[in-house]
Amino acid sequence: MAKVAFLGLGVMGYPMAGHLKVKGGHEVTVYNRTAAKSLKWAKEFGGNTAITPKAAASGQDFVMCCVGNDNDLREVTLGPDGAFAGMSPGKIFIDHTTASAEIARELNETAKALDFGFIDAPVSGGQAGAENGVLTVMCGGDADTFAVAEKVIAAYARACNLMGASGSGQLAKMCNQICIAGLVQGLSEALHFAKKADLDIEKLIATISKGAAQSWQMENRYKTMAENKFDFGFAVDWMRKDLGICLGEARKNGAHLPVTALVDQFYSEVQAMGGQRWDTSSLIARLDRK
Repeated sequence: MAKVAFLGLGVMGYPMAGHLKVKGGHEVTVYNRTAAKSLKWAKEFGGNTAITPKAAASGQDFVMCCVGNDNDLREVTLGPDGAFAGMSPGKIFIDHTTASAEIARELNETAKALDFGFIDAPVSGGQAGAENGVLTVMCGGDADTFAVAEKVIAAYARACNLMGASGSGQLAKMCNQICIAGLVQGLSEALHFAKKADLDIEKLIATISKGAAQSWQMENRYKTMAENKFDFGFAVDWMRKDLGICLGEARKNGAHLPVTALVDQFYSEVQAMGGQRWDTSSLIARLDRK
């Protein structure tokens, strides 16, 4: 059992912190900008709450974090009330935020200067993966630090791998989002085409999902996509944030992402349709409206 803090109790962080307490058996302290969420979590899981990131991090062996973006991450880590101000030498900070590789490297350097470990560890698997404790975790950082952190991350991970030096976890998550963008657009077009062709959607998916077209998106999203139901899952707003990170990194490293850029534009159309909080599978909505 370790002493662990978790910063950020959104749709991902709330159940992840719960797994640390229940499955991992750790002593858990939580922090959330909206204090009511922290109190709710503590009542449900029996952990502790803190009023600042610094207070949450003080005296902990590990500090986990899962917030919205680079700016949110800087807010909870840096400054006099930030978590880094409460970290002790030799301890480990694990960041599950999907953010830029740049900030991961920046925070890693700051952590080294303060003599504690830092791992960038974005996750894939969505809300369902967080709730069921079966997330895929992509990590960047020092091998020795990862070897220790991995044992605690196991409370909510199905797979957890070190991808390379600091920032590599974020780069791997960018690859994940690039793949998803293309897959969802392809599936959207296939279902849209099938409707126009008067094919039986159930029979179609039962058949092609057994071949090379199979994907997680197909298996888990085809039915709701065909029914134009999108009020769940990973929001379009967040996907656009992630794709923006991908495209920004591509401009730096010279990668060509034409499909990703196009799908990002398609998601902007979905936002204009009022779908900011729709699930990412809502790409089909812009096709079916025409």
